[in-house]
Amino acid sequence: MSTAKLFLHGVPDSPAIWRPLLAALGLGDTPVAVPALPGFTAPLPAGFPATKEAYADWAVGEAETLFAAHGPIDIIGHDWGALIAQRVAMLRPDLIRSWAILNAVVDPDYRGHRVARIWNTPILGELFMALSKPSKLAEGLAAQGMPADIAAEEAEQWRMRDKRRAILKLYRSAKGLSFAHDWARDLEKLPVQGALIWGAGDPYVPLSVAQRYAANTGTPLTVIDRAGHWAIAERPAEVAAALDRFWSTL
Repeated sequence: MSTAKLFLHGVPDSPAIWRPLLAALGLGDTPVAVPALPGFTAPLPAGFPATKEAYADWAVGEAETLFAAHGPIDIIGHDWGALIAQRVAMLRPDLIRSWAILNAVVDPDYRGHRVARIWNTPILGELFMALSKPSKLAEGLAAQGMPADIAAEEAEQWRMRDKRRAILKLYRSAKGLSFAHDWARDLEKLPVQGALIWGAGDPYVPLSVAQRYAANTGTPLTVIDRAGHWAIAERPAEVAAALDRFWSTL
């Protein structure tokens, strides 16, 4: 049986963002889990604090479930899902055959994009959320390369108050997107079987961040040309080919 795969989405997304890539991968009978981050497609579970540590612990649980049934897994993450995937691999390398991340990385020198800094700021973040309309979000996501049907689906979920609350809590737990004083200190705990895949035109986490990380760690980097932050949905065939090449080396 093929190695089980765990896909973790990011912000402001849901599992829908993986559909183009999953279709391109054609995983067949491979065990696959594509869970929604708590609070992103349904109300926040009672008592769930929606911090980065809480999401990492939740993802460890997802990985443990797959591991119990199928052995060591391949974990794949995009955006915040990439950061969480790396954290899972740091905390529980025993569960992981490999990790592959797209358009976000735990980097001690990265300080977050403009929207992250807004969400990290009390009152300003709440105002941003209150004034953000689903229709405008759909337009913005589609303009950045996300397929229009998925953009509309993701934007509709923006109406959920818990999703917006969860995003603010998550970003504030990471001081915007700064990991220099916690997760980045554990980078040496990552299994060596890792890969970076990056949309060349990402306006949120520039390609230079990935290039710096790859140079500092020796992690292989595949650049997807003519793609932005959502390369997984914008250029799924190219991303699938990069993942298949990586997995074939393991």
